[in-house]
Amino acid sequence: MSQASLLGARRTSVDVVFDQLYDEILSLRLRPGDKISEAEVAARFGVSRQPVRDAFSRLANLDLLLIRPQRATEVRRFSMREIEKARFVRLAIEVEVLRRAAARCDAPAGAGLDVALARQAVAVEAGDAAAFGPLDTAFHRLLCQIAGVDFAAEVIRSEKAKIDRLCLLSLTESERMPELLEDHRAIASAVIAGDAEGAAAAGALHLTRLDETIRRVAQSNAEYFEPF
Repeated sequence: MSQASLLGARRTSVDVVFDQLYDEILSLRLRPGDKISEAEVAARFGVSRQPVRDAFSRLANLDLLLIRPQRATEVRRFSMREIEKARFVRLAIEVEVLRRAAARCDAPAGAGLDVALARQAVAVEAGDAAAFGPLDTAFHRLLCQIAGVDFAAEVIRSEKAKIDRLCLLSLTESERMPELLEDHRAIASAVIAGDAEGAAAAGALHLTRLDETIRRVAQSNAEYFEPF
């Protein structure tokens, strides 16, 4: 059996349910506050309720589902406290990642960053927010690889997942994507130049772009947020 076949064989029904629901929640096909039923999901995927329950548990651990005994499970609303926590953790980790990436970036790594930016530029030109989101994630994963701390990408992804839905609400406005692309270009430029502090500063600025987004979405979609 090929390596690809082995990887495919290792995917369980829990993985399939988790991946699909994760995508639906982050893409806002399932909205904050939407009710979701174990029985309905099990019927939809043709599986027993146990793998659905396990997938729900994984999603709850990412703060994407709210599971309450004797009450309907629902897609978790945004929590201002969790958003602040996620951003604090991301800032601490990503600043260190960028410093290390700047110290380790060689010509092939720099070329990889250039390719990543070119792909993002195509999505921006097309106004394709659905394509830009995964490219954004891939860019930050590449920076972790360059820094020699691949494991940091999973930590960042976990924290990022808590607010990716909110980012997507922002990215439906095409004017936001060029700004983020310019941030990525500034980050990549500093990393390629070996400017550790410049890269850290550009990364910190990049994360503050959410401030206005959070304020605007909280005002226009208060029903998506947990009560204070």
